[in-house]
Amino acid sequence: MTLELFTAAARQAAVTSETAHRPWPLPDEPWANAQTWVDLAFLHWRVDVEELRRVVGRTFELDTFGGDAWLGITPFLLADFRLRGLPPVPRLSTFLELNVRTYVTRGGKPGIWFFSLDATSALAVEGAKRLFKLPYYRAQMTCTRGGDRVRYESARPGAAFSGSYRGTGASFHAEPGTLEHFLTERYCLYTEDGGRAYRADIHHPPWELQRGEATVDLNTMSPVTLGGNEPHVLFSPRLDVVVWPLAEL
Repeated sequence: MTLELFTAAARQAAVTSETAHRPWPLPDEPWANAQTWVDLAFLHWRVDVEELRRVVGRTFELDTFGGDAWLGITPFLLADFRLRGLPPVPRLSTFLELNVRTYVTRGGKPGIWFFSLDATSALAVEGAKRLFKLPYYRAQMTCTRGGDRVRYESARPGAAFSGSYRGTGASFHAEPGTLEHFLTERYCLYTEDGGRAYRADIHHPPWELQRGEATVDLNTMSPVTLGGNEPHVLFSPRLDVVVWPLAEL
């Protein structure tokens, strides 16, 4: 187990050696934490632009693709979380997380806007709230894998998700200009607090993606109407990520 933790740390630290795909250079200051995302599904719905605009931070411009706005739900296992210079801590570094997100831009840097981030780790929830000013919530969550299919459940007061998903077909990297690239290749997150705007840079290799299929049995996570349309589904088995501290804009 100890060897696996140090191997994960080395693998995560190596991601900054590949930067040609980034839309802007890496920050000059050191990154703050590293993490690995496992069995992640991108479940996206096309939503009404004006309805979405009303619930996004006022200091950011809504980012659309061909005039369409998108709402994403991303369930995954977060593994090997660690602070820079330290190895992952056994039993504390791995937990479930489910995010609800859309896309905004500011200063020519397209990024992610989170409506909510649910997690099983109380420590991660409180830490992220304080350090990244993000709407994290503690939730009851389970994730099981049967063959190539992932079953995911999450619930807290007022919000729940239940469904299953899997990747299908050959893996690929999304080409710039495609919807898949727009939905996945994002290298910062944005948030607001007390009327102030913030950004945190992130970095990772290009997403190793598969087309996917999903069955959504229950979904009360979205702040806007999704309608009855089926989600656009992508799947990624694993991605190593490093994250920089939050910076005021």
